[in-house]
Amino acid sequence: MPTSKNFRGLSEQEAHTRLLADGLNELPSAQPQNLWQIAWHVLSEPMILLLLGCATIYLSLGDWHDAVVLSGFVMGMVLISFYQEHKTERALEALRDLSHPHAEVIRDGSRISIPSNQVVTGDYLVLTEGDRVAADGILVSCLNLTVDESLLTGESLAVNKSSAFNSDAQLMEEKFVDNISMGAAGGDDTVFVFSGSLVVQGQGIAIIKRTGAHTAIGKIGSALAEIQEEPTRVQKETKRVVKYVASASLGLAILLAIWYGWSRDDWTRGILVGLTFAMAMIPEELPVVLTIFLGIGAWRIGQKRVLTRRIPAIETLGSANVLCVDKTGTLTQNKMALAQIVSGSLNFSAASDACLPDELHEVLEIAILASQRQGSEPMDQALQAAGQTWLIDTEHLHQDWQLVEEYPLSKQLLAVSRVWQSKDPQQPHTVVASKGAPEAIADLCHLDSAKTATLMAQVNAMAEQGLRVLAVAKAKFDHQLAVENLPKQQHDFNFQLAGLVAFADPIRDGVPEAIQECRSAGIRVMMITGDYPATALNIANQCGIDSSAGTLSGSAMQALSDEQLQEQLEHIHIYCRVMPEQKLRIVKLLKKNGAIVGMTGDGVNDAPALKAAHIGIAMGKRGTEVARESADLVLLDDAFSAIVAAVRLGRRIFDNLRKTLSFIIAAHVPIVALSFLPVMFGWPVLLMPVHILILELIIDPSCSLVFEAEEEEENIMQRAPRSVQSSIFQAEVMWRGFWQGSSVFLMILAIYWFTIQHGIATDEARAITFTAIVIGNLGFIFLNRSMSGNLQHAIRSPNPILWWVCAATGFTLLLILSVPKLRHLFYFGNPEPAHLLYSAASAAIAVCIIAVIQGLLLKDKILSSQG
Repeated sequence: MPTSKNFRGLSEQEAHTRLLADGLNELPSAQPQNLWQIAWHVLSEPMILLLLGCATIYLSLGDWHDAVVLSGFVMGMVLISFYQEHKTERALEALRDLSHPHAEVIRDGSRISIPSNQVVTGDYLVLTEGDRVAADGILVSCLNLTVDESLLTGESLAVNKSSAFNSDAQLMEEKFVDNISMGAAGGDDTVFVFSGSLVVQGQGIAIIKRTGAHTAIGKIGSALAEIQEEPTRVQKETKRVVKYVASASLGLAILLAIWYGWSRDDWTRGILVGLTFAMAMIPEELPVVLTIFLGIGAWRIGQKRVLTRRIPAIETLGSANVLCVDKTGTLTQNKMALAQIVSGSLNFSAASDACLPDELHEVLEIAILASQRQGSEPMDQALQAAGQTWLIDTEHLHQDWQLVEEYPLSKQLLAVSRVWQSKDPQQPHTVVASKGAPEAIADLCHLDSAKTATLMAQVNAMAEQGLRVLAVAKAKFDHQLAVENLPKQQHDFNFQLAGLVAFADPIRDGVPEAIQECRSAGIRVMMITGDYPATALNIANQCGIDSSAGTLSGSAMQALSDEQLQEQLEHIHIYCRVMPEQKLRIVKLLKKNGAIVGMTGDGVNDAPALKAAHIGIAMGKRGTEVARESADLVLLDDAFSAIVAAVRLGRRIFDNLRKTLSFIIAAHVPIVALSFLPVMFGWPVLLMPVHILILELIIDPSCSLVFEAEEEEENIMQRAPRSVQSSIFQAEVMWRGFWQGSSVFLMILAIYWFTIQHGIATDEARAITFTAIVIGNLGFIFLNRSMSGNLQHAIRSPNPILWWVCAATGFTLLLILSVPKLRHLFYFGNPEPAHLLYSAASAAIAVCIIAVIQGLLLKDKILSSQG
């Protein structure tokens, strides 16, 4: 076989030129917004446009004072919004920028390591065990090379590869192109290697022919990228509600402007009054709140080791009622651990605290000798680790022995044998160690039918416990036999059966508790795996997944019609020997049954199912780039408990959105009424644009920061998932906010009436009334912190941001009322302190009364539901 010395490879200059021409070796992803797009998005907000309109009118009236003030506020809001948008975009870009592994290539005759996204066509890529193939290529050299292409083809077994070193180069190129165009990527005994596949055994050198989006895996990814995604239900509802309210408010604003202009013969001021009313009524906070809630939610989920690729999916998490999860790596640790060693009637369990019996030392010794010392194969690694645990102080570990020959695994014989020679001059000898499928080892040992039946009975009993079983055997021969005279095949050795070694993939810590939490929350957990029924059942029982209805295999599923499978999906929770393409069928039928589906996957063939699910969840460690591109969430640790944590957070976000909506409605009712009634009844105008603006600066941070930071309700994971038809704009939520706002408005109206009756000047009355509005707004925060409306609980519950908002609001109000220039800026007089205290106390008392009534109504509701 040619070595790397036979290939010079590209020069650095050639590689750089090709990189510039072809681009990075990575799949295309969503393009981030540029600065102009962000700026346009900020400037097109309704509140910004209304403020600009008001400033323009003030300027036309010659009122430079108000025009400059409003323009200053506009600039401040634009800069803050621009900073938030830009920061959010940078965060999303960081989420998209998944780290690239390294690849080893030959350039200028030397082997160098480079980031895999810098591999170019024409590079000679060096492949060794454990490497992820960086791009599509043709093998020009290989030795015992087997590659796992399951992420591309769905085939679970690794395939052997051949070298095309002596083939015609032009023929290779044409065959390669044809292979790609037909979509027949992968296969046994081919000369092609494909991006995303994993080298399981051996080594090789491939010349790269396709990179990035031109690879087989890239073509699938590009096709998926063309699929248009729809906005979520909450996004659609919010857009529709804001549109309707904005239309209604603009219509009323026009009528109000006409009324003011006609009744007071001041049309310019009438337009200003109409714009002020529109500013008061339009709930522009809603889209801002939704964006911030989901953006911060993505950050919070990130703290649970979950990357959010599509932020709107966070909203859907709270309504998920079915989680379809893979077994390997999600419920289990995705690593083999030696579980049992058996020889005859002796049976040792690794879970026990006992020492390995001397009689079983040789079984483990032979299994280790039959394994690679530093291989990437999980069972080999598990055996080496077991040797360090149980044989470390014995004579059964042979680090100084020399490997003479290796007989690799083949389709004809599922066993591998390694020939070792000791270097001990006192006791020189040669040992052949073999391990493999029990039936293959039985064949190598030439066991009769009775002994074979006994062996397979032991194997089946262990397999029913969810274990993967290998048999091991040993042979000896004359150590003086020349290496070149070794038998050509394993059958020519005189093997003796030594015993069985069994492996288990341990379940992850916290999985049983997380699944129990799902059951309490009304979420069905369905295991979908490519493993055997016995293994799937064993793991399901360990995890706590309902196995009472048994399992359904992929082959049995194939024979069922959609209607029959829909019926099975209602009560069966374990699906085994399932091919990746069958996941898509399961997802579609679950959705047809009305389920909100979360689906995990890691391979290219899982991508359609991930895309079709309401929440696609890709594996971060063992998943492909295409799977990650198709998914909404990426589990960095492939852990099921992280999914449950994300569901909990999704429910919390939805609850807090409903609390925010109640707050927004409550806060807007007094502002809208006090912008409308004085104009209609001929009273002095109470609220100016600058007042609306300062109130918005209280409302917005309260909505987006205080309520987002609220902890979840105590029973959040003890209640059923919300209905797919559930809306944040529920009548109960909207009525809660409306009656809170109306109650405080009546109190404010009474205060305003009091000032009129006592002959207090308009500018002083405005200051007194504005104080009540601000205190009422702060009260709305406490009233809506909890769904129970318990004011005492709301005051005691921790939320540092709340107290910062309250302190900042109180300080700002005090500053405005105390500094003469600020009072003039807000059209305030200098009222008596007693009147201000009376106003603030009245607002606080009204909030307390509302809290008492809410508590009584909730108590009656609970009692009636229990009755």
